[in-house]
Amino acid sequence: MSDEFRTNLLGPEPTRLPAEAEVYQGLATGHSPRDLVVKHPESSLLWALLSEEAWAAGETVESYAFARVGYHRGLDALRRNGWRGAGPVPWEHEPNQGFLRALYDLGRAAAAIGEEGEPERISTFLNESDPAAKAAIEAL
Repeated sequence: MSDEFRTNLLGPEPTRLPAEAEVYQGLATGHSPRDLVVKHPESSLLWALLSEEAWAAGETVESYAFARVGYHRGLDALRRNGWRGAGPVPWEHEPNQGFLRALYDLGRAAAAIGEEGEPERISTFLNESDPAAKAAIEAL
């Protein structure tokens, strides 16, 4: 039996996004997500952080908008890195956390604005990506 056949039986390999060294360095040296996102608009992590800041400030619509951008930027990155619309996106791989946080934030904000169906779809997507992600995000 070939390795390719075994892989297909087990389902898609986990997708691991590349590290965002400049983003991590910028955050570690005290730059705000708002300043960094101008230089790195492709970063789901930065959009998720902006969403979380807006949420904490009671700005639900802004949180939703930031999370939506982070989610779409994350989908683009996943696809560029071999994801085909299904399969694990492990939380333990730090570069995946920005996408997973944006996904979680989008579901939370979608529920808060009364968007029908979307929170459930997002919850399913998050759980299928990594069942441990929701608890990890909520523990942040």
